[in-house]
Amino acid sequence: MAIQALGAPKTHRLDPLSALSQVWRAAELGRADSAVLPTGHAALDAQLPGGGWPLGAMVELLQPRPGAHEWELLLPALARLARAQRGVIVLVGAPHLPFGPALAARGLPPERLLLVEAAAGAARLWACEQALRCADAAAVLAWLPQARSDALRRLHRAAQAGTGLFFVLRPAAVRHESSAAPLRLLLGGTDALTIEIVKRRGPPLPAPLALSAQPAPLIALLAASRAGRRASAPASSAPASSAPPASSALPSTLPAAPGRVPAGAFFEPGTDHALDRVAAAA
Repeated sequence: MAIQALGAPKTHRLDPLSALSQVWRAAELGRADSAVLPTGHAALDAQLPGGGWPLGAMVELLQPRPGAHEWELLLPALARLARAQRGVIVLVGAPHLPFGPALAARGLPPERLLLVEAAAGAARLWACEQALRCADAAAVLAWLPQARSDALRRLHRAAQAGTGLFFVLRPAAVRHESSAAPLRLLLGGTDALTIEIVKRRGPPLPAPLALSAQPAPLIALLAASRAGRRASAPASSAPASSAPPASSALPSTLPAAPGRVPAGAFFEPGTDHALDRVAAAA
């Protein structure tokens, strides 16, 4: 029989799960296992464990087609990483050659990129693993359309041995396959970049996230152009057919109305995507 002195404070039982950082409740957003890097998209950070891209872990990006949306999504974080530390950003098996001026306009110097050409299969997996084990690699982006689950587990373990960013880009058709990645995102959208969180430590996201696909300089440029046109527009008494002065007209390379920057803006001319000079100019 337990005897408790009168007036002694009552003891409270602690939840043993609350002291374990590796345990999370399904109704809550889990903690990050390691440090994170902000994605550059506030709405996305609010939905990710730790509030950003996990360092030393594999993040899987599923695409409707190769080369779709990855630069719009990843450029803010990669530019921040390039400013904060030395090292190269390794692209393994990139389907298109990046367009340097467009990346530089968004803060990512093209000389920080290292392109590794390797055929899909064992050669590309080997190159990816070597890049992850390289101390000079700040981030690795690998296009692995045919990777099996056991190969992905091996790459995830290699990423855990370091502290860099690691993104694996695969087709959207594999979204129902198992993966060792603690975070899986499905990229989509046309007029805006949409993100569906396929896997995370937390409850399912009820609806996809819509992110801005325009860089801030381009948004400011379009807004200034529209303001200039309104300021120089003819008075209401002028004939309807009167045109605004040529000095206020938008250049032929700019869209007349705000629209998303095509994914091809970040790829070298001559690939399957058209070059949008607006992104480079902005």
